[in-house]
Amino acid sequence: MFEKILIANRGEIACRIMRTARRMGVKTVAVYSEADRDARHVAEADQAFAIGPAPARQSYLSIPALIDAAKASGAAAIHPGYGFLSENADFAEACAEAGIVFIGPPASAIRAMGSKAAAKALMAAAGVPLVAGYHGEDQSEARLAAAAGEIGYPVLIKASAGGGGKGMRIVTTPGEFAAALAGAKREAASAFGDDRVLVEKYLERPRHIEIQVFADQHGNCVHLFERDCSIQRRHQKIIEEAPAFGLDAATRAAMGEAAIRAARAVDYVGAGTVEFISAGGTFHFMEMNTRLQVEHPITEMITGLDLVEWQLRVAAGERLPRRQNELAIAGHAIEARIYAEDPARDFLPATGIIRYLGEPAASAAVRIDSGVRAGDRVGVHYDPMLAKLIVHGDDRAAALARLRAALAEFALIGVRNNLALLRAIASHPDFAAAAPDTGFIARHPDLLAPPAAAAPPSVLAAAALHVLAGRSAALARETRASADPASPWAARDGWRLYGQAPEDVLLRAEDGDHRIAALWQGEGAYRLTLPDGSITEARGRADGARWRLILDGRQRGLTVVETEEALVVLDETGEYRFRVVAPGATAADEGEGDGRITAPIPGYVRGVLVAPEAPVARGQALVVMEAMKMEITLTAPFAGRVGAVSAAIGAMVEEGQELVVITPEPS
Repeated sequence: MFEKILIANRGEIACRIMRTARRMGVKTVAVYSEADRDARHVAEADQAFAIGPAPARQSYLSIPALIDAAKASGAAAIHPGYGFLSENADFAEACAEAGIVFIGPPASAIRAMGSKAAAKALMAAAGVPLVAGYHGEDQSEARLAAAAGEIGYPVLIKASAGGGGKGMRIVTTPGEFAAALAGAKREAASAFGDDRVLVEKYLERPRHIEIQVFADQHGNCVHLFERDCSIQRRHQKIIEEAPAFGLDAATRAAMGEAAIRAARAVDYVGAGTVEFISAGGTFHFMEMNTRLQVEHPITEMITGLDLVEWQLRVAAGERLPRRQNELAIAGHAIEARIYAEDPARDFLPATGIIRYLGEPAASAAVRIDSGVRAGDRVGVHYDPMLAKLIVHGDDRAAALARLRAALAEFALIGVRNNLALLRAIASHPDFAAAAPDTGFIARHPDLLAPPAAAAPPSVLAAAALHVLAGRSAALARETRASADPASPWAARDGWRLYGQAPEDVLLRAEDGDHRIAALWQGEGAYRLTLPDGSITEARGRADGARWRLILDGRQRGLTVVETEEALVVLDETGEYRFRVVAPGATAADEGEGDGRITAPIPGYVRGVLVAPEAPVARGQALVVMEAMKMEITLTAPFAGRVGAVSAAIGAMVEEGQELVVITPEPS
């Protein structure tokens, strides 16, 4: 076994690999960009080496920098994780030339499966079923459009190199094809340095089912059953489960055998995933990911195995630890990915500082793979996935109940995230009752931006006590600094000549203002009059962000965190955001927009699609940005004429920076 390995990655996967290596007695070396100098994976490694500036192309994608770091550290092997260079054949070859073991498949297998078009031809020869499509070398718009017509709409345009939903577009009519193709090629070139695409029939309500395969250097190959990855947004997975809901044993066996044939066709070694699309009782090969998958923990949960340990052992020349007849499924597992993004704004990536991170307690049935800590800054340079929550149960119902409970305990404040969406999906009756498919979120758009729920009395009481405690602390500081701390004017009891005066707390939320009157009762207790007129006796004690609240003699726990932007309260029913405002303040009138198109997030300008004085229609594309490995198109909010254009292709822009101004046409 290796004495030391370098992990050519960052975030949660780097931390996860370190966990297994530490258990096996293998030392780890982290690499980091300037943006990740204080990152969690750097702190948890035995050694760490700086490899370049924040942009991935100058750091995590720099093969020379990674090889130099491995040599300097004395690492015998490099684990690529996933993403970055994990499926880069040149990197695997560079490791071999440097005398360093690449913990992954041979370069030949990566290269064979790296082109989706070439892989389709290989799979057809190996007898693996394919979906109808065009995978040819002629990449002209005319040929691709003709192929789409031959296949029949709707079709899916997909980047030939790479995955993760990048360079992918669904096209439903011929008139949409040219714009969709241009966008897919642009995004593919940016993400993978290769703008080639393939065109396939788009299947309605398909399931995305993948098979985990593993092969060693001695000719042994097994599959470790399937995962259902059908709950997706932007063609990227957010909830996965294993085994697949309702999959019969015969289909499972057939898919497993097809996956092994696919692996053997390229003389595969190590961990890999063969992805299938399933519809109408049939399944078709999509692609093979020649690396460990993000969702590998659910396979570990149902098999009791550590796939990273298997990777290390196979890379060190050992045989597979188990044969096919020694593998079995135990129970059901579900994984939910926590992203820094805003589902209500088309999953726009989010940035900021994590002010508070509260995770459910880990156990044999609840696992958290995380790459962040409270205080970490989430920037624009890398994928927005922050952590994964993995749960296990005796069956799907038990696993789903555990997922709901764990999500209710998960709190991440300071950066917009998808936790509310994950909770909504996990609680949706359709998700519980039937096999999911890739159109689930599209059919339930209400999950993305649900109407603001009315805060329950306990939440309002906890928010009020937090505000009152802050005021008391501030007054105490002022009293200690005053010349006469014994002055009656320093008292905190609200005393007046004609009786005690209540203290107002005004909380502003999406559903309106909530005014709470508080009468001090002594020793941290208050008599609160809530907005509905009800009166409650409230007392609370804070342990950091966690409040133990006593309402009318009944105790309950809540989390209260105050940031520069909001006062956030979390309980088992969800997250509630308030702004503390002065009594008597009124809500600001909301305008319809002044025509200023600004950057919604820091990123790079990749396309400027309009010129000054040009007429534009409502919804017309104006600027294309790239941020956090995703293409974002900014559109006109109303019909009008272009005024100033300050966006420049290739420029780095900050959040809120003006890019284009639209002037409405006179009515």
